[in-house]
Amino acid sequence: MSTASTTRGSSPRRVSTGRGRRPRHVLAKLLMLALVCYFLVPVWWLIVASTKNAEGLFSGTGALWFNGFHLFDNLRDLFTFNNGEYLRWLGNSVLYALAGGIGATIISVLGGYGFAKYRFRGRNVVFALVLGSVMVPLTALVIPTFVMMSNAGLTDTVWAVILPSLLSPFGVYLMRVYTAASVPDDLLDAAHIDGAGELRTFFQVALPLMRPAVVTVLLLSVVSTWNNYFLPLTMLSDAKLYPLTVGIGLWSQLASSNNGGGQSLWSLIIIGSLVSVIPLIITFLTLQKHWQGGLTVGSLK
Repeated sequence: MSTASTTRGSSPRRVSTGRGRRPRHVLAKLLMLALVCYFLVPVWWLIVASTKNAEGLFSGTGALWFNGFHLFDNLRDLFTFNNGEYLRWLGNSVLYALAGGIGATIISVLGGYGFAKYRFRGRNVVFALVLGSVMVPLTALVIPTFVMMSNAGLTDTVWAVILPSLLSPFGVYLMRVYTAASVPDDLLDAAHIDGAGELRTFFQVALPLMRPAVVTVLLLSVVSTWNNYFLPLTMLSDAKLYPLTVGIGLWSQLASSNNGGGQSLWSLIIIGSLVSVIPLIITFLTLQKHWQGGLTVGSLK
């Protein structure tokens, strides 16, 4: 009786058949698909345009699809044009990116570790100044930097590009925040009790735990220096010292003024832009392994 009354008194439950239910996160997935297309379409156009000659670029037969295959011809023209000045610019970009990126990473790691683990007078004030410099646009610092380099006699040299690239306020901020969160003070104290000095504690205890942030700062610094355009444009007047960004910009000006010496430069500009992206992709894929490995080690510890 009690079971029957309970059954009668209870309202019947509706059995869900799954019909009419919309997929979850449809709008988010559509937005992500639109963003993927937004970022990949220019890359696809660059790849397709790199396979065309000058006539195919302006034929109007379809910008997003192939029209002949002249990739290897374009590469040969790119590396041999004007006695191979593109290779010289490529070497300059590698030099600036490696010297500036590695130097900025070293300074950021040391500065961030010092701010995070050492107590000294005026630490918060100095760090506030460093943090405030993050909000200053880089273009606003080019003219004062040019005046300073000019007074030092360093303009039109590689040092005029490398030395300003060594400063990364955001890298210092990132390293301080990450070091404070991932390197426990008790671990450093234990290393000191075991007889380790400051350098040994830093290199053998703290630095391995900081590896993900170090790789992040290194990647950001290399990419920033590689893509820098306004600084070398202001500091350099010798075309032999140009990086790829300024060199391709010079070709673009020549192509617009039709001063390519009887050769259309647009195909060289496009294939040169594609080649300039490849080192960044290689750098990211190479550092990604250490990035993920460092994150895994940190999670296990």
